[in-house]
Amino acid sequence: MNTGSSTERQLATNVLVIGTGGAGLRASIELAERGVQVLAVGKRRKHDAHTTLAAGGINAALGTIDPEDSWQQHAADTLRESYFLADPEIIEIVARNAARGIEDLERWGMPFAREADGRLSQRFFGAHTYRRTCFAGDYTGLEMQRTLVSRATAVGVEIVDTIYITRILESDGVVFGAYGFDVVDGTPVVIHADAVILAAGGHTRIWRYTSSRRDENTGDSFRLAALAGGKIRDAELVQFHPSGLIEPDDAAGTLVSEAARGEGGVLRNALGERFMERYDPQRMELSTRDRVALANYTEIAEGRGTEKGGVYLDVSHLPKEQIRAKLPRLYRNLVDLQMLDITESPIEVAPTAHYSMGGVWVRPEDHGTGVEGLYAIGEASSGLHGANRLGGNSLIELMVYGRIVGEEVAEYSRQRGSVRRDPEAVAAARAEMQGLLSGGGKENPRRLQRAIRDLMTEHAGVVRSEAGLREGLAKLAELEARLPEVTAYPDIAGFDDLAHAFDLLGSVLAARATLECALERRETRGCHNREDFPEQDDALRGNMVWSKHEGVVFEPAKAAPESFRDLAYATADDSVAGKLVE
Repeated sequence: MNTGSSTERQLATNVLVIGTGGAGLRASIELAERGVQVLAVGKRRKHDAHTTLAAGGINAALGTIDPEDSWQQHAADTLRESYFLADPEIIEIVARNAARGIEDLERWGMPFAREADGRLSQRFFGAHTYRRTCFAGDYTGLEMQRTLVSRATAVGVEIVDTIYITRILESDGVVFGAYGFDVVDGTPVVIHADAVILAAGGHTRIWRYTSSRRDENTGDSFRLAALAGGKIRDAELVQFHPSGLIEPDDAAGTLVSEAARGEGGVLRNALGERFMERYDPQRMELSTRDRVALANYTEIAEGRGTEKGGVYLDVSHLPKEQIRAKLPRLYRNLVDLQMLDITESPIEVAPTAHYSMGGVWVRPEDHGTGVEGLYAIGEASSGLHGANRLGGNSLIELMVYGRIVGEEVAEYSRQRGSVRRDPEAVAAARAEMQGLLSGGGKENPRRLQRAIRDLMTEHAGVVRSEAGLREGLAKLAELEARLPEVTAYPDIAGFDDLAHAFDLLGSVLAARATLECALERRETRGCHNREDFPEQDDALRGNMVWSKHEGVVFEPAKAAPESFRDLAYATADDSVAGKLVE
C-alpha cells in the first residue's frame, strides 16, 4: 500500500501560521511587513478559504452615516448581545481598533460600497444601535479574502495551501513547530518555528446541518490546541442560523440569507400556519437569529414540520423583479441546487450550525493561549462573542487581532534566544500518522464522522437537556472506543482519506468539549437553550473552560469597564424599523 513518501520534509521559519483564511493572512501580512519570516499553511486553496462565505459585512463605528456612533456604543452592543459572557477587554480592543482595520483594507484596495459623495456606506445589522456595518455587496468576505491574498503576495508571504497540520510540537510547555503532511502526495512535513499562530477555524461541521462546507471547521483548532496544553472556552456556545437548506445532501445546511426574511419572506409550518406569531408577534420573521432558530426548531420538534424535517420559508408572494434584484444569489443557488424557482415555490429550511462563538482560550492583550509560543485568532479563538455573536463582528475581529498578534509574535520571535526541539514529540506525531496509514482496521473515517454529526444533531442541537446530553456522551464514548480501528486508505487522487481521519479526531475532541460544557451550563442563555433549565441563571454568568485533563472549569465573567458600562446596561431598542436583519 502507498503510504506516501518515506522521507520527511523539513521546513523552518520564524513564525508558522496555521490557516490561510482572513485571520491567518492578516497576521502573516503584519509579520512580513515587520521583516519576520512567516510561513502560512492551509488544507484548502487560499482563494477559497471559509472567509469567502461571509456575506453581510464588517463592523466599525466610523460614524459616516450615523455621526453619533462611537466605539463605546459598538462595545456595549457587543457585550449586551453576548448575554454578558464575552470578555470586556477583548471587546474594547476590537471596538477601539475597528476603524484601523477598515483603513488597512481600504489602503490595500478593498472595493467597499460607497455613498454618492464617496463616504463609505454603512448599514444596520440586527442588534446594532447605529449603522456601522461596511460591506461590498453581498460578497464582503470574498472581496476581503481577495484583498488579503493580494496584499500577502505583495509583501512576500510564503503560502502553502496543501499542508494538513496534525500536531503542534511542544517541549516542556513551549512550542517549537508543527507536524503534518502534504494532502497531494502524502509527504510528512516537520516545520520548525519560534512561534505558531492557530487560525484554523471552528467546529460547526460536527452537526448534520451546517453552513460550513465539507472538510472545513471540523474542530482542528480545538484538537491542535488541546493536545499542546491549551484550553477551550465556550465550546457549547454555537450560533445556529435559522435557515439552512435540507437538501441535496452534499449542500445540506447551506445558508438561505436572512435577507430573504428582510425582504418580506414568511415562515410557515406544514399546516400552512405563519408560526412566528407564537414566538415574537411584534417582530415576526425579523426577530433575532437565536429566537427564529428556536421557533423553527420547536415547530419541527413538535410535529408541525415538513416530511423532510424542515419548515417553509416563502418569498413567492413578492414581485419577481424584487426577488431577482434583491436576492440574486439566493435565486440562482436554488435553481442550481434544487431546480427550484423561489418566485413560485417555498424553500424547505431547518436550523443550521453557523458559527463557533467559543474556541481556544486566549489572553485579551495578545491572544496568547497560555502555552508559550502558541497564539490563536479568528474563529479558532474565543472571548468576543459570548452566547450570541453580533452580526458583522467576526470579520473585524480577525482584522484587529490579526494585526495585534502579528505585532506581538514578531517581537516574541526576535526576543527568543534558543529553541529546544524534542525528538520524542516529533516521533509521537510521526507514529500517530503512520498508525492511521498502516492500521489495517475496519473503521472508515467518513462513516464515523457521520455518526458524530448525527449524535450532535440529536443531542446537542438548538435545544438541549441533561438526559439528552448524557445520552450523547454515552454514544460518543462508544465511538471513541472504535477510533483505534480507524484506517486511512490513500489512493491515486491523493491523501484526502488521511485528512478525513484527522478531521474525525478533531471532531471527536470538539464534540466531547461541547457536550461536557453544555451539560454544565444548566441555564438558558442566548444560543444555549436547556429545556430542563428554561431561565437564565446569574450564578452562571461566566465561561465554561475545558481542557483535556481537567474537564470543565467555570470562570466568572469580568465586569464591564466604566468606559462603556452604562451603555451596555441601558435598555436596548428592540424595534426593527429601518434595520436589516443580521
